[in-house]
This record gives sequence, C-alpha cells and structure tokens, in this order.
Amino acid sequence: MTTLTIARLTLKETQRRRILWIGLIMGLAFLVIFGTGFHFIYKEFEAEGSMQDATFAFTFLTLAGLYVSNFLIIMLSVLISVSTISGEIDTHTIDTLITKPIRRWEVVLGKWLGFALMIFFGVLLLPGGILLTVYLRSGFTMLNVPAGLAFMYLEGLIIMTVSIAGGTRLSTLANGALAFMLYGVAFVGGWVEQVGALLRNETAVDLGILSSLILPSEVMWKKASAMFQPSVTGGFEMAGPFSVVSQPSNAMIVYAVLYVLVLLLAALWSFSRRDL
Repeated sequence: MTTLTIARLTLKETQRRRILWIGLIMGLAFLVIFGTGFHFIYKEFEAEGSMQDATFAFTFLTLAGLYVSNFLIIMLSVLISVSTISGEIDTHTIDTLITKPIRRWEVVLGKWLGFALMIFFGVLLLPGGILLTVYLRSGFTMLNVPAGLAFMYLEGLIIMTVSIAGGTRLSTLANGALAFMLYGVAFVGGWVEQVGALLRNETAVDLGILSSLILPSEVMWKKASAMFQPSVTGGFEMAGPFSVVSQPSNAMIVYAVLYVLVLLLAALWSFSRRDL
C-alpha cells in the first residue's frame, strides 16, 4: 500500500511540475502536425487515382512517425526520472519521506511504478496516436500492433530504470549525461549491427550486439519495427532507414526484461545502502 501511495504522489508531483501537461500538449501537437501532413499526402494519392501504389508511402510515413515518437518516449523516460532521486537528495526533500516509517526501497519502487504508468500512457498517446491517425484517415494498419507497442514500452522502461538506478548514486547532471550517453552508444551500435548484417560483416554485427548488451534499448525499437511490418525485414529497399536487416532474437527480448528487473533491484539495494 505504501508503494502505491508513493506512485500516486509521484504522478501528482509531475502534474505540479507541469511535466505531465507539457508532455501531453507537445504530444498532441506532434500528432496534429503528423496527421495534417498525412492527410494532404493521402489526398494527393487519392486525386491521382494511384491508391494501389500508396502502400509503400503509407508504410514509410507510418514508420517515420513511429520512429520519431519512439525517440520522444526515450526523452520522456529520461526527463521525468533523471532527478527523481538525486534531485530530491540534493534539496533534502526526500528527508520528509525517509524519516517516516517508510522503507527506502518502497520510495524507489513507488516512483518507478508511477513513472512506468506515465510511460505507458505516453506510448498509447504517441505511437498509438500515430497508428490510430493513419487508420482513421486511410484504413491502413500495421501488423501486430499490441506486440509492437509493448516492445516500445519496454524500451521506455529500460531507459527510465537506468535513470532511476543512476540517480541513487550520481548527481542529476551526471545521471542525465550517463543515460543519454548510454542511449547514444546503443543507438549507434544498433545501426552498426544493421549495416554489418547487410554487408555480412561479422565484426560489425558483434559490435552491435555488444552495444545491445550494454543497453538493450535500440534493439527494442528494431523488434517493434519488425513486428509492425514484417515485410521491411531483410533490406533497405523496402522502407529505407526503418528496415530491419538483423532482427533481434527471442533471447535478446528475455535479456531486456531481465535487464530491467536486475537494474531495478540494484536501484532498490543501492538507495537502501546510501548514506544521506
């Protein structure tokens, strides 16, 4: 019950700091811009009577929108959690919680649950909104939508958990730098693996796999992309930069789930042992 109370207070705190409202407004603005652009492109195909040739364009545009929304989910995951532990330690606001009969691990777990709920609604709003917009305007839909959104949600959880774990030991600035740098390593490594698979360069593929082991975030987007549109798996000719040449294995998915669980347990243990 204490953990759920902390989660509820975490959501209220994001409202007080206007993070939730800013995220909602910017998310809606993004959907309006995407929807407007997609509407006029659809009208162009409709006017030319070439709707049979529109599948590739709709696939590309939808994946492009999902790609951007995926990055926005990453940004949201970091920004909402980067200062939740370290910032409250620096300002001593967390003292009001830990002086009460509340275990430290309950504070961390409650905050994690609150942020996990925010990311869940963020995935429904952004990637889910993209898919809904395209479907309502054109009737075009991606495949395996629940599974694809689940992998995007898992990616957000990975980044958020890294940020919370780092906040138990690092300052807010150092924690933010660590989270974004790790994501940068995973992002570049993911592209190295894809290009390496296309060129059949085993060294490049191994480097990409190593980066995914360090932070299995980008690999979750690749898996989601492959689930949304299996036809883009195999080469750049189908959807350009959104194609998936080397599809993540099921073992990597299991690793990503364990990564979140182990890192969360490490965060609970680390904050419980830290001197305040």
